[in-house]
Amino acid sequence: MISKPKKRKMNPMLLNVLLISGGVHAVALFILGSITVYKYIVPSEAQFEEPPVVEQVEPPKEVKVEIRPQAAPQQQSMQNLRMKQVGNITVANVDVDLPSMEQSFTVSSGLGGFGGGALLGGTRGSIGIGMSDISVFGLKSKAERVLFAIDASRTMLTDKKGGLHSYRVIKEEITTMVSNLSTGTLFNVVFYNDGRLLFFKPRPVPAGDQVTQELINWVAPINSDINKLGAPGAKKIKIEALPEEPVHIAMNSYQHSGGNETAYLTQVFLEQSIDAVFVIAPRHSGFQRIARPYTQKESEAWKKRTSDPRYQEQLKEHNKERAELVKKAREIKAERDAERKKRGLPPQIFDGGDFVRRMGLSYKTNHPGGKPTYYIEERDVVRYFKDLTKVLYKDKNGTPPSINVVLFLAGDEKFSESNEDRLKDYTRFFGGKFRIIRGLDGIKAASSSKDTKN
Repeated sequence: MISKPKKRKMNPMLLNVLLISGGVHAVALFILGSITVYKYIVPSEAQFEEPPVVEQVEPPKEVKVEIRPQAAPQQQSMQNLRMKQVGNITVANVDVDLPSMEQSFTVSSGLGGFGGGALLGGTRGSIGIGMSDISVFGLKSKAERVLFAIDASRTMLTDKKGGLHSYRVIKEEITTMVSNLSTGTLFNVVFYNDGRLLFFKPRPVPAGDQVTQELINWVAPINSDINKLGAPGAKKIKIEALPEEPVHIAMNSYQHSGGNETAYLTQVFLEQSIDAVFVIAPRHSGFQRIARPYTQKESEAWKKRTSDPRYQEQLKEHNKERAELVKKAREIKAERDAERKKRGLPPQIFDGGDFVRRMGLSYKTNHPGGKPTYYIEERDVVRYFKDLTKVLYKDKNGTPPSINVVLFLAGDEKFSESNEDRLKDYTRFFGGKFRIIRGLDGIKAASSSKDTKN
């Protein structure tokens, strides 16, 4: 008999292992499924980069401008328009509250005579608006602001220089040059004599047809009549810079003595705020020693000498004789001038010196002696002008004007090499040039302004 096989019973421990394993797998499948669903089905939250830090800049200060209303302008015909210098035009009051500036700046002084370093300040500058080519008796330059200076003394009018005829050529040269300047160029003209000056205008004015005609009318009477020589109305001009310096004091005290007039005129020119100067003169030896005022000791010595009875007696005799000789000299000149008139010549003009001796007369009793002169040496004069140009121009980032000299001499007039060297050094000091012209024919041949166009 076949017996039935017995059913095997599952080991309880194995069953527990299987159940635990199944549970673990079920939990793992659930977790993995959840991750998959979250990653691929549920959208993730958007991410943004942090914006860069923006630097906060303080806005500029508000500029407040208050413009006061003006009356409606009246219509004006073109014929009544007049050119005026920019610096003299009056405008309505404008209140402007501008923020302060740490650094000042400069615009060309061609806009007007302002001080250096201000908003519209500075010494001579160049913005090229009115630049002109300039040529005076062959001396050439370029400038926006130019001064023409002409000696009006009798020394310019002697016979050997051509007298009044030569002076007429000189005036025509200047007025022709002014007529050929560019419209934007500023100019002025001055005549001088014995330390006094006569300016065409108080300050440089813009060139143009109307002002040229005004200039022609203004210069016409100057040294055109033998009975009215010189520059009527000329006056002393006060110089301003370096007033405490000995050279400055000496120039004010002795403007007619030798180099004093040259030095004084040079400072007057430098204080005009210009680009170029053209000087036409019968004498010019550049920088020289100049006469200075007396010290107290020197004054006392001179007073003692002149108070001596012998000095006083000789001076009295000399002056008495001179009065008689002057009368006689005038009679001689009148006779000579009458002869000249018959030949169609004007009266003779003398360039200074003792009138009595000019007429060939002499004294029996000489003058007992004039007042002695004490000088400031040439090197100290040059040093002064170095300091002056520094104060007026270089300290203000400017450039001193060029100074050019036309020296007008008689045909046979002597001019020493030492004086010519001084004149050369003087014009070189100011970046200019010089030229020596002799007599009427020479001054006519040298005329060059008519050929200069702008």
